[in-house]
Amino acid sequence: MEEQNFNEQNSEETINLYAIFFKYLAYWPWFVISVIACMILAFLFLRYQQPVYNITAAVLIKEEEQKGGNSAASPLAAIQDLGMFSMTNNFDNEVEILHSRTLIKKAVNELRLYTTIAKDRITGYNIPLYRTSPVNVFMTPEEADKLEAPVKLKMKYTLDGKLHVHAKYVIDEEGDEEEIEKEFDRLPAILPTPVGVINFSKNDSLPEPMEEDVKLMAYISSPTVTAQDYMENLTVEATSKTTTIAQISVQNTDKQRGIDFVNCLVAFYNQDANDEKNEVAQKTAEFIEERISIINRELGTAETELADFKQRSGLTDLTSDAKLALEESSRYGQQRMENATQIQLVEFLRNYINDPKNDDEVIPSNVGLQDQNLTSAIDQYNAMIVERNRLLRTSSESNPAVINMNTGIEAMRHSVQTTVESVLKGLNIAKSDIERQARKFEGRISNAPIQEKEFLSIARQQEIKAALYTMLLQKREENALTLAATANNGRIIEDALADKDPVSPKKKIIALAALILGLGIPVGIVYLRDLLKYKIENREDVEHITDVPILAELPRCKKPEKGAVVVRENKNDIMEETFRGLRTNLLFMLGKDQKVILFSSTQPGEGKSFVAGNTAVSLAFLGKKTIIVGMDIRKPGLNKVFNLSRRAEGITNYLADPEHVNIFDMVQTSDISPNLDILPGGPVPPNPTELVARDVLDRAIELLKQRYDYIILDTAPIAMVTDTAIIGRVANLCVYVCRADVTPKAGYRYINVLRDEKKFPKLATVINDIDMSKRKNSYGYEYGAKYGYGGKTYGYGYGYGYGYDEGNKNKKDKTK
Repeated sequence: MEEQNFNEQNSEETINLYAIFFKYLAYWPWFVISVIACMILAFLFLRYQQPVYNITAAVLIKEEEQKGGNSAASPLAAIQDLGMFSMTNNFDNEVEILHSRTLIKKAVNELRLYTTIAKDRITGYNIPLYRTSPVNVFMTPEEADKLEAPVKLKMKYTLDGKLHVHAKYVIDEEGDEEEIEKEFDRLPAILPTPVGVINFSKNDSLPEPMEEDVKLMAYISSPTVTAQDYMENLTVEATSKTTTIAQISVQNTDKQRGIDFVNCLVAFYNQDANDEKNEVAQKTAEFIEERISIINRELGTAETELADFKQRSGLTDLTSDAKLALEESSRYGQQRMENATQIQLVEFLRNYINDPKNDDEVIPSNVGLQDQNLTSAIDQYNAMIVERNRLLRTSSESNPAVINMNTGIEAMRHSVQTTVESVLKGLNIAKSDIERQARKFEGRISNAPIQEKEFLSIARQQEIKAALYTMLLQKREENALTLAATANNGRIIEDALADKDPVSPKKKIIALAALILGLGIPVGIVYLRDLLKYKIENREDVEHITDVPILAELPRCKKPEKGAVVVRENKNDIMEETFRGLRTNLLFMLGKDQKVILFSSTQPGEGKSFVAGNTAVSLAFLGKKTIIVGMDIRKPGLNKVFNLSRRAEGITNYLADPEHVNIFDMVQTSDISPNLDILPGGPVPPNPTELVARDVLDRAIELLKQRYDYIILDTAPIAMVTDTAIIGRVANLCVYVCRADVTPKAGYRYINVLRDEKKFPKLATVINDIDMSKRKNSYGYEYGAKYGYGGKTYGYGYGYGYGYDEGNKNKKDKTK
């Protein structure tokens, strides 16, 4: 249970920040180069990036007071109280109008913002020349709106007034481009093109004269597209929830251009608002003028008839007994006149309302109606018509707000028609009553001369026309005052002002991003490279795969002239020290009376024979009687390590015929140390697996134990053949060798299978052939010694049918 917990704790990956730091510190030149490169790119980006400034202004949106009399008398009063719609200016609607493309396009056309001119520079961004260009470029908004793509103009204007123009434009939707080049001796000049006529003129309002020839770059875009761009860079927001002050902000590459745009936008907003406000008054003025013309003709006719009647009949004074009746009749006659005047006005309005061509027009108001309810209803209807027309400027008929408004207008129009009919009916009833009373008094003067009666009738008509004419003249003057007193809907309370510093590009942020990117690119490359590598490179890779103890990390070194023994007696070079460390750790793991050490690996070419041979030499130099046995009987490797003859007899001779062969007769004494003997593998047998499976191997090891302190077994790759696993029964310790840049990580995981299945009593590993010149250890110490060797094809031909190239064939001078 304790061993299981120990393994679980070791299997957990921990982050060693110290090791990570020194891992990346080894690549410090990459970081320096990357940071410098990113900083240079950031500098070039800023060099060619136009600064963008933010221009802001504050506008007070005025709210109109609701017109009309008693709102409670309106059929829509209850709906207004519920907040379903309002007859006053809605602040949100005004903000949308200020941000509408239609209004922005008017400002773009007015200021010709669809044409931009800049000073052409080879290095750096082109400097915008708003109103400061020596040459003005113009194309009508109608022609510019038909452009498929912006027209690009390269110009050179000289001190003697000559202009060279190179124009490039797109002629169709497929994007086909054409170019035209022309030179003008003087300005103004005209350049006709298939996409429109371009006018060039001299700018006489320059503050300073030109001192040298200038190169200019001009672009002519579609006003609609330009308006869309300005709309994307324009924001209109309320400064707070309790005010109707809108803050207008626009971003532009030229401060003065942005200021002019904001001012022009507000000016067109006020102009449109005033036109909408004056629409009712203008319609009323037209109605009054029409009625004045008609009444003027009728009044002239009545006055002519009265003059003719007096001349023809010669009227005398009324008798005293008919004076009272005449006075009463006169009073009712006055009432009849007022009643008739109101009836005519109401009939005029009814005819106007019922006329289909006036369905979407406002109804004339303030024409002298005495009925306040009718006047209030007309005023509310007119206000709704005006509000709907304003919404249609920035939206379509399918807009829910417009549909809502249409429903309200239809209801209100029906209410006005009903009110007109009701008022007309009341006036007719009053007329009947007045006529009845007038006839009663007229009966009293029935004996009066017919001439006097006719005179009163004609005079009455003349007085009615005169009163109506006077009233219309008064209303015309009142309506003219209303037109003259219209105030702007929006008032600028903070003039347009550009920020001192540009909002983009932000130099500090870009520099910081370049620095972070410069540091991040090497980190990403190193991390990605490590992530994509599938071979073991260092100790960290081994520790990530297994928790088996690591005995040593063997550096790469130069190949000896003969053999592969790199450990020399009484030397203190890196290889001697490394194998001494391996020897110390090896002896520490071995217990008392444990003498047999087995060396194996995952695949051929990982240097197990090299490690086994040099470990045996190191043990011999320690004074230990050591023998190394070539148990890789399929492909003996000790011959190359100790420079032995391939025909030498070896362990296979004894395993094949133990009764007639003495094992010690095949042992060779090494010329490296008197304490080291070598037992080669011998001839390659046809049945290697069966040979090592016999108990004769156990007897051979027992014989060797009697004479030697340590027995080193150089076996075949354990992950590829079963020989090593079978030989493992006689070993006390298995040293699993892996080679940097050669052993695949997936194949090396087989060591965990050996550990978990307990194939060997003890298991350890060695990392071979590490290029220390390219790495630093966890403490930042860089090893400079190099060790290497080149391998050759390592193959087995007994029924396995494969060969293995150790790789690194370009390293001809290295072998292990």
